[in-house]
Amino acid sequence: MRNSLLLVLFCGLFITSCRTEQRAIQNYVEDLQDTTMRISRYMAEPVIQKNDLLNIRIRSASLDETVDQLYNLQTGNAGAAQANNPLNAYLVDQRGEIEMPRIGVLKVEGLTKSQLADRIKEKLKAELADPMVNIRFQNFRVSIMGEVSAPGVQTVPVENLTILEALAMAGDITQFGNKTAVKVLRENDGQRRLGVIDLTSAKMFESPYYQLQQNDILLVQATRYKARNAEQQRIAQQVGFVLTIVTSIAVVYNIFTR
Repeated sequence: MRNSLLLVLFCGLFITSCRTEQRAIQNYVEDLQDTTMRISRYMAEPVIQKNDLLNIRIRSASLDETVDQLYNLQTGNAGAAQANNPLNAYLVDQRGEIEMPRIGVLKVEGLTKSQLADRIKEKLKAELADPMVNIRFQNFRVSIMGEVSAPGVQTVPVENLTILEALAMAGDITQFGNKTAVKVLRENDGQRRLGVIDLTSAKMFESPYYQLQQNDILLVQATRYKARNAEQQRIAQQVGFVLTIVTSIAVVYNIFTR
């Protein structure tokens, strides 16, 4: 009985140890060696989407306060409108529209900030001298999910956010995350698109998904190593449970056979 117990213990240790595998470490931009090389980087201006919160400030070069005080003095909203909207924030509704004083309803979904600024200037050029329009996103955010240290929604004060910066804000990809196929889920003009980026290759700088847009969702999937590691742990637990039972039986057997 004692020899059988030793044999079972040896087999259990052999099973749990022989399945240990070496995992290749994935590094960022592995194929980039020359730090002085030129890299073409895709830069795109974010487009306005539903539920975006836009900060719009309008100024005029004119000093005639009777005409331009709405914009020069109140920077976008006057009187009660200024009290109700102190941050000049305009929420893009489900129709993709906003409503502004003295301008009315504007269809803004799908436009870039510069395109919207040009449209507002066109609306005001008849009554304002050299109108100046400044637009910013107030709720530029991305969602980061999967194998990162701190998944969640990140709201940032900038509008030029790269995928590497977003992952750094989430505590970086864990040791089980797959850097070769990070997915970016993006919605534009009512259509959802999925982009896949290999962070180990310098070609990621050329991808239209390297620079993130507001409301993008990053999905970092687990590598096969994590699944294998989980399977090894499950087998080890099962073997440990069996060994515990066998050991208990052997102890009881030895007690009653003395």
